[in-house]
Amino acid sequence: MTKPLEGVRVIDFGQFIAAPAAAQLLGDMGADVIKIEPVNGEAARVIGVPGQAMLNAYSRNKRGVALDLKHSRGRRIARELIADADIVIQNLRPGVMESFGLGPRTVRAERPEIVYATVSGFGLHGPSRLRAGLDIAAQAESGIMWVTGEPDREPQKVGFQVVDSTTAYVCAQAVLGAYVRRLRTGQGDEVEVSLLEVAVHLQAPNWGTYLLTGKEPIRTGNGQPALAPAADVMPTRDGALVVSAYSDAHFARLCLLLGRPELAKDERFATNGARVRNRPAMLAELRTEFAAMTTDKAMGLLASNGVVAGRINSYGQAMASPDVEASGIFINVTDAAGQESTTLGSPWHLGSVPELPGSGAPALGQHTAEVLTELGYGPAAIHELEQAGIVRTFDVAQSKATPVPQH
Repeated sequence: MTKPLEGVRVIDFGQFIAAPAAAQLLGDMGADVIKIEPVNGEAARVIGVPGQAMLNAYSRNKRGVALDLKHSRGRRIARELIADADIVIQNLRPGVMESFGLGPRTVRAERPEIVYATVSGFGLHGPSRLRAGLDIAAQAESGIMWVTGEPDREPQKVGFQVVDSTTAYVCAQAVLGAYVRRLRTGQGDEVEVSLLEVAVHLQAPNWGTYLLTGKEPIRTGNGQPALAPAADVMPTRDGALVVSAYSDAHFARLCLLLGRPELAKDERFATNGARVRNRPAMLAELRTEFAAMTTDKAMGLLASNGVVAGRINSYGQAMASPDVEASGIFINVTDAAGQESTTLGSPWHLGSVPELPGSGAPALGQHTAEVLTELGYGPAAIHELEQAGIVRTFDVAQSKATPVPQH
């Protein structure tokens, strides 16, 4: 069965998360993704376990080429790779690709049919266009941190790189749209995605309310300011769950299931507005009932009766969840040294992709010789390039003999 992007070549100049993750999504759909990184490795390779985690999660199933773009011969090889590609994705520091003569205008002037995607921190047109961008800065400047946390405590970030990860999906979506246009018209496109725009757009419901009322949203911790109970935490005997039952009918059902039908008729809780005004008293009543139950009992009671609830899982508990296990999101891969490990697959299922590839992130320079050979370079030429420090190749035998560092 032909995969959706089989025969499509992607050149990935990305580092860290957003661009590499976007390229990997395309790779999982069948594209041949060639990861370009400096001869000493991309920045993620030198920050220990967090960096290795990024590589494992976002550079699966790519071919790795280590190339010195500061050298004219390295840039020539990059242009040769782009000449045979369909899509370029990059998130290097603003202006770097342009300084190499590999920016979107230069590339598309030579190849108007290519789709060229740039991921930046703050967009390419405002006063911060040259600022380096990280997830946390986008969370701060978009308003995410303003609305996250307890009302009487300092603003909080989301507990993972939510903006980086979402930007990858947005970038891949835009690239696919541009590529469909190319198939129809023969013309490529220039894609721009910024962490800041994605971070703002993630909050569309909050922004919609603000634009309608002019009122700033405020930090409310768990729960939702205009609905109750909604996303409220209910501690149990052995854990906790989150519950939403804010319509009058659902709240009445919740109270009945808890053996407290009179709560739905209490004037303090009879309507959503009343429940919002009296949230502390409502939560005290509900939490007293949940505290006497195990999480399993509470979930069985609510889920089987149409009340929205979810157990608050640790990572270990989430991984052991039958639903997560059945999804197949965790996959086994093999690295260049033949070592197996577990990592994350893509969060979708396609009939044309019955199983995701099992190759892990490439070792530094793992496929340099292979890719250069495809470009027409012979063994002597590749050796000379490596001796000159322009490329870096990879010795499988040496990697197997090198002990894996213990952390």
